[in-house]
Amino acid sequence: MTRLFGTNGIRGVVNQDMNSALALGIGQAWGTYLKKTVPRPKCAIGTDARLSNHMLKSAVTAGFLSTGCDVVDVGLVPTPTLQYTIKEKRFDAGVIITASHNPPQFNGIKGTAHDGTELTKDVEEAIEHIYFSEQFALSDWDQVGNYSTWDGAIELYIEGILSMVDVASIKKQRFHVVLDCGNGAGCLVAPVLLKKLGCVVTELNCEPDGTFPGRHSEPLPENLTLLIEKVPEIHASFGVGLDGDADRAIFVDENGSYIWGDKSLSLVGKYITRKTKGGITVTPVTTSTCFEDVVHQNNGSIIYTKVGSPIVAGVMKQNHAVFGGEENGGLIFPAFQYCRDSAMSLATLLEILAREKRPLSELISEIPSYEMLKTKIVCPNEKKERIMNLLAEEMRNHHDIIDIDRTDGLKLYMTDGWVLMRPSGTEPIFRVYVEAKEKNKAEQIATFYKHLVEALMQRA
Repeated sequence: MTRLFGTNGIRGVVNQDMNSALALGIGQAWGTYLKKTVPRPKCAIGTDARLSNHMLKSAVTAGFLSTGCDVVDVGLVPTPTLQYTIKEKRFDAGVIITASHNPPQFNGIKGTAHDGTELTKDVEEAIEHIYFSEQFALSDWDQVGNYSTWDGAIELYIEGILSMVDVASIKKQRFHVVLDCGNGAGCLVAPVLLKKLGCVVTELNCEPDGTFPGRHSEPLPENLTLLIEKVPEIHASFGVGLDGDADRAIFVDENGSYIWGDKSLSLVGKYITRKTKGGITVTPVTTSTCFEDVVHQNNGSIIYTKVGSPIVAGVMKQNHAVFGGEENGGLIFPAFQYCRDSAMSLATLLEILAREKRPLSELISEIPSYEMLKTKIVCPNEKKERIMNLLAEEMRNHHDIIDIDRTDGLKLYMTDGWVLMRPSGTEPIFRVYVEAKEKNKAEQIATFYKHLVEALMQRA
């Protein structure tokens, strides 16, 4: 069966592979699935700031309504705002129309379960089966769903975050924060949250605009140049850049230095495991060893997972983890909700700074440092499995390999670093991640294994 759902929902170019017919069918299939266990499901729906948001939202909504599901439209909201609303208001399911950090011509449909977590693979596959078989359970004319709107989601979400942090300590410091929302959905939450926390806020790209005129929505260093320049220029405490649907946050210290996501993950992980006196943390196999270092320093433990925030969140929930997340700025706070959450990340960082009373650069300098390189190799999908088998055979003869982890792809541990080779689940490429203490060693490892994968492709 053709797969529609990827790592984070269904995505595609608008009016090509992501169109209103697809959205209608997904709404009908999902509604049919829900009706099997809930007589009258109640679903929440929201969007990010993309230009096609109403088109797709209307189509998905029509699909739900046609199967007898009631739909509450919460408007333009960040993804974690919708997820929190679903959990707190006891909806049976929810959907956010978003393509996260993808370019403006893309959009997507991302599903949420009744507890605010992202849909599991088995649920996605069940919805896909109904969609492709067109076995929709359409309601009689007098049993179609009811549509309504509610504008309280953002206030509910912000008040929830404020209840989780030490507001008084944060307010005392009068932090000055430069905020770059990238014209995404975070514009509706982050400025309000910061002001409620007593911060002085300098706003960049804080008007919702689906053309993303200010910058690309992925918060990479090359896209945050204005933020990086502005923070030291106006002597701000720090800066923060959000992605399109505001589930990820990337920070810039007071000197204008870009902080990679593995460092912010480690800083918060250090703070939380110290507060909880240990506990289980969860992160994908792609995360830097610096996270493991700080967690172990505080008597915590780590469970490594496959790549994907729904997988991380699911393992966190199963194991009652105290913290988790990914190395791309997506942090998950289980005491609040089991999903990536930029606003909760921002509030937590403010609390850390308020309690430590030291600049962000100093706190980050205490996180162990490693050199990480990432590269990719074009590879036909049909060759991926064969290459993985060939790689496993090759590694049997390498004496410098001290451990092998097959959680996701092939991760090889050496005395002076590690390399992870994994086939992409969404593109015809192989991804290669390398980490070592020294940059030249990381480069040597990356070059060797990239060439090895390329050679195996010729054999496959």
